[in-house]
Amino acid sequence: MKNKFLNKLKKEGKLGLVDSSEDICSSYSEKSANCLKSAKLLLQNNLYENSIGMSYYAMYNLLLALLFRTGIKCENHGGSIILLKLLFAKDELYTLISGAKKERIDKQYYVTSEKEEITKEITDELFNNAEDFVLRLKLVISNLDNESIDKLRENFENI
Repeated sequence: MKNKFLNKLKKEGKLGLVDSSEDICSSYSEKSANCLKSAKLLLQNNLYENSIGMSYYAMYNLLLALLFRTGIKCENHGGSIILLKLLFAKDELYTLISGAKKERIDKQYYVTSEKEEITKEITDELFNNAEDFVLRLKLVISNLDNESIDKLRENFENI
């Protein structure tokens, strides 16, 4: 289950074990909720590109909450997303956040000639995916106990 990219992050000090923290988990959960609220308001006001970014960050911040709850620090978006698949075996959630990350990068860094309606459809879909992702990942976090955290940390060492 070795992953070269994750091992590179470990060597650079951008990925590693830290103390498990419910406080940091709670802070990132709150950030996630605020991003989701912002995404909705931006969508309602036809600010699609900005809504896409906030939908992604609603997902990403909750992913960070999960990682800190298990005592894992990752300073790289791609690395955090890979951990969701490799360590937590959440393939569907991995697909949702990976797609959101791609859309965020496309909309944030590139000028597009898409028609507004297509962007609205993409934004609606991404917002709905973010709501689904957040709900499902909150359940994962709430089901964590000391035994499962210990097992995840042990498995992390083998990545």
